[in-house]
Amino acid sequence: MRTEADLISQRSRYALKALINLARLGRGVARSTRLIAEQEAIPGTFLEQIMIDLKRSGFVGSRRGKDGGYYIAHDPGTLTLATILRQIDGPVAPLPCLSKTSYRRCEDCRDEAACMLRAILAETHAATLAVLEKRTLGDALAQADLVLSESGRFGQDVFVGAFI
Repeated sequence: MRTEADLISQRSRYALKALINLARLGRGVARSTRLIAEQEAIPGTFLEQIMIDLKRSGFVGSRRGKDGGYYIAHDPGTLTLATILRQIDGPVAPLPCLSKTSYRRCEDCRDEAACMLRAILAETHAATLAVLEKRTLGDALAQADLVLSESGRFGQDVFVGAFI
């Protein structure tokens, strides 16, 4: 669940960490949820639920057996961060009246056209949305790798939150 102070939920942060982890392996190469959870410091049972949702959404596939686990199902360069976040969290808008995919009028709004909160947040939302719709999982992977290599920690912590 996303709080009003968060742009994305903890669930989305974990989903992005897992997707970046799998993207680093290459398309079709599987990794167990146990190993992903360990490498990314994600609670295992929570990650299992997230991976099921990611599979249902078509972002990952799975295979059983000794070399089984989850694998990235698409070219990371084709999955935008906006698409991933919408699938996990729903609308990425800070107000329901700004949502591109799930518009609804705010319950306490008397006049949308004169709403100062909407006017202020619309510009911020448009800028954020432009980045999220432009940046891909591949971009996030490249950014995470760059940050990690510069910090000397490459390979330890895959996701640093540096893609936005």
